[in-house]
Amino acid sequence: MVWFFIALFGSFLYALTNHIDKILLEKYFKESGVGTLLLFSSLLSIFALPFFFLADRTVLDVDGVHIIVLSVVGILNILVLWCYLLALKEEEASVTIVFYQLVPVFGLILGYFVLGEVLTQIKLIAMAIVILGTTIISFEIDVENKFKLRRKTIVLMLAASFFWALGSVIFKAVALEENVWRSLFWEHLMLVLIGIIIFAFIRSYRNKFLLAIRNNSKAILSLNILNESLFIFGNIIFSFAYLLAPIALVLLVDSFQPIFVLTIGIFLTIFFPKITVEKIQTKHLWQKIIAICITGIGTYLLFIS
Repeated sequence: MVWFFIALFGSFLYALTNHIDKILLEKYFKESGVGTLLLFSSLLSIFALPFFFLADRTVLDVDGVHIIVLSVVGILNILVLWCYLLALKEEEASVTIVFYQLVPVFGLILGYFVLGEVLTQIKLIAMAIVILGTTIISFEIDVENKFKLRRKTIVLMLAASFFWALGSVIFKAVALEENVWRSLFWEHLMLVLIGIIIFAFIRSYRNKFLLAIRNNSKAILSLNILNESLFIFGNIIFSFAYLLAPIALVLLVDSFQPIFVLTIGIFLTIFFPKITVEKIQTKHLWQKIIAICITGIGTYLLFIS
């Protein structure tokens, strides 16, 4: 059961990064927009490269075709991050993250059409359950107890989940032929290169990025470095967990992330409201808890079937 607690800790680290992303968007990048945080996330990936190189000195010995494929994964990761940050800017972290439970649903659909995998009846039921859970969280309850569809959040997080699933399928295909460290090295290298391209050619992102550094350089750099370190550490933890248990079981533990995000959100709202605030009224809590439980059941059925 050691693998379970290792993977669980990885999920907790991911949840922390979700709230740090939200804090950065609310406190430091409210005016400068998502582009600034996107640049920070991609450019700071450069600090992970030496660690991946030390873990495997043969990271440069990668097939040319695989480098091109991993470049596509890097682009997809940027698209995931962009859609996720746009959604997070407008929505609570505990709401946004529930939609990521759709990633395995998209993965199964892609597997069916691209790889010819079979969709069993239990998998179809499980997919329907996950979709039901995300449907529940798709409606916002206002002060008059009226329901309003979160259209923008739905579209952005559907796109993010699809790009994540597609990138995971491509990454897995390459990682099986190379190894995890080589694949992670080139994936993060591509993130850095894409960040440099964005910085060079998108003036509005570049200007806001430089302005943010000048205005709050110490606080911004510290939080972003912490955020990226936690995320990369989470990736490494999950990579080790994959070696200790079947990948389906390890991925199942990732369904705990929304629970951690909600718990951390409640804690921050009660004890540190100046940092960030989530809606924790009874009606909102019940909606979130029910959605998380239903998507969790659906995810469980997906991975055990």
